Amino acid sequence: MAVRNYTFVTEFFLTAFTEHPEWGLPLFLLFLSFYLSTLLGNAGMIILIQKNRRLQTPMYFFLSHLSFVDICYSSVIIPQMLAVLWEHGTTISQARCAAQFFLFTFFASIDCYLLAIMAYDRYVAVCQPLLYVTIMTEKARVGLVTGAYVAGFSSGFVRTVTAFTLSFCGSNEINFIFCDLPPLLKLVCGDSYIQEVVIIVFAIFVMPACIVVISVSYLFIIVAILQIRSAGGRAKTFSTCTSHLTAVALFFGTLIFMYLRDNADQSSEGDRVVSVFYTVVTPLLNPLIYSLRNKEVKEALMKSLTSKISGMP
Repeated sequence: MAVRNYTFVTEFFLTAFTEHPEWGLPLFLLFLSFYLSTLLGNAGMIILIQKNRRLQTPMYFFLSHLSFVDICYSSVIIPQMLAVLWEHGTTISQARCAAQFFLFTFFASIDCYLLAIMAYDRYVAVCQPLLYVTIMTEKARVGLVTGAYVAGFSSGFVRTVTAFTLSFCGSNEINFIFCDLPPLLKLVCGDSYIQEVVIIVFAIFVMPACIVVISVSYLFIIVAILQIRSAGGRAKTFSTCTSHLTAVALFFGTLIFMYLRDNADQSSEGDRVVSVFYTVVTPLLNPLIYSLRNKEVKEALMKSLTSKISGMP
């Protein structure tokens, strides 16, 4: 029986977008501007919610945590991507790769759970308005957010430990913007069936479970809206959900395209473009979506800007 020789990998070489060296500087400047805008927009949203009394509601409490997670989420990915573009490829140790994968899974899972919680919040507000204050107490919303963080940590920890008990061999090149599961699985040698099953099972508790909660919540919301007799009342009620629906469509749409399909059908070029959307573009757009499509946020922002301008000498 022939013995196969493997060269085991202890570090990885990230090479995303380096096949076009002339794109390096323009992409570096573009993603740097996106990152700074993401930090500014999400930090601004958190400060605005904290300082404005009209925004001290459960929905904006969840939104402030979503903004915080988006800052952390993008900070795990974009600085590494900027280093890859600046250096035309960069080496990352297996330990750092595992840490990045854990943090990405941790914050991405929390993002999923928060979007599901916000869908439930909209369901209670629309379908049970008289009980909204009773159901969405401070204790309840703190408990929901704490549960999202704990569940996100558990998912990230189990998936990371399971993924990095695999053996990687052969080429150490990852043609991707960060240490993510699909490109890592392409470097696995030996039998990985059990580990992949564990990873998939824990993934089911995040994305599909959250999609079910969001879908059921909006099914009840749509039924409730259709029962409103006036067209104006229906439009006003639905408008309170459009910002959240837009954010859900952007985030889950790209995640579904990336993870809920056959690995054999995935191309590196397509994967990199999709990954830019859910790691770079979505955290950038969330503050814009919730400010431009939300009357209360726009009014709070205008009031804050007006007070600052009037206070200038």
